[in-house]
Amino acid sequence: MLVLSRKKGESIIIDDQIEVTILSIDGDTIKLGIAAPKNIDIHRKEIYEAIQLSNQSAAVGSEFLKDWLSEETTEKK
Repeated sequence: MLVLSRKKGESIIIDDQIEVTILSIDGDTIKLGIAAPKNIDIHRKEIYEAIQLSNQSAAVGSEFLKDWLSEETTEKK
């Protein structure tokens, strides 16, 4: 992990495409501004993890459905 110190109004650039700017600092809360191309998804970590969990659940469900449909088709023959 890269650790950088930045002050209010300062930025970092990631891969020539993403700019992260410190907008404000209030106690232990920092507000960040992120400028990135529209094709790059940006999520808070807890939201990203929830999306991943949902995707995994959907994938497991679809595999179950495929197996069930395969069994139904086999039984009818």
